[in-house]
Amino acid sequence: MNQPYFVVVVAHSVHGRLRRLHLSHTILYTVLALAVVGCFTTFGFLASYARMAWKVSNYNNLRDEVSSLQQRYQNLHRNNEQTKEQLATLQLLATEVSAAYGIKERLEGPNSIASESRLVPTFQESLEQFDLLRTAKLYSSGTRRINRTWQQNVVPSLWPIQGRLNSSFGSRTDPFTGGSSFHPGVDIAAPLGSPIRVTADGIVKRTEWSGAYGKLIVVDHGSGVETYYAHLSSYDVIPGQDVRRGQIVGRSGNTGRATSPHLHYEVRQGGAPVNPYKYLARSLVLETGPVQKDLPF
Repeated sequence: MNQPYFVVVVAHSVHGRLRRLHLSHTILYTVLALAVVGCFTTFGFLASYARMAWKVSNYNNLRDEVSSLQQRYQNLHRNNEQTKEQLATLQLLATEVSAAYGIKERLEGPNSIASESRLVPTFQESLEQFDLLRTAKLYSSGTRRINRTWQQNVVPSLWPIQGRLNSSFGSRTDPFTGGSSFHPGVDIAAPLGSPIRVTADGIVKRTEWSGAYGKLIVVDHGSGVETYYAHLSSYDVIPGQDVRRGQIVGRSGNTGRATSPHLHYEVRQGGAPVNPYKYLARSLVLETGPVQKDLPF
């Protein structure tokens, strides 16, 4: 005869008494189901904990690796900036020595004909010929020629934009990395779109996007002197164009590696950046107006 329950007999070890426990099928199956669910829950909890512990361990390892890479990057960046500063100093020294002793590189033929004439044009002559051809192509008529005879004010001597000096020439703290870096010019804060004036007579050499400089204008003033105007929002001139001191060449912006609208201004001698303060100081005598209140000297 089938019974709807299970009988469990329990015997006392001392008295020998027997006790019967009646367990219904429903209770027994419920207990077994709860036991199975509990086992799965415990297993899932342990697996989730192990997985989380593994992720935390990986995260800590990655964080340590990132910290190590950041430290290596800071060291490499610092070394790179020091190398740039040393290179700029050496270039400036080489330029001064060349100017002092009249050293010029040229390609000559055999000794028998070297004294007669130069076989190839100099770099400056090649550059002038290139500018002439490019200007002729730009204007198509061919009647506009590069002529420096009208240029009188070829030494940078103006404050290029009305604004306040934010960052000086030389060593400074990099605003992006926080490390030490060499700043080859000065930063002058000004509202977006403010007019930028060329600081001396010259010829526009470049108007292009140039990496960290953003939109850049380079003006050649002759005798190895060039001025750089960077982070612009727009150009008002084209390559090969003759410009005169005080002429508007572009508008201020924050293109390239910039945190806010400003003008990055450089003066270069023989390709090496030089401190532009002495050129900015000239505007104290040559110009008048509220901009002089922002001069730092």
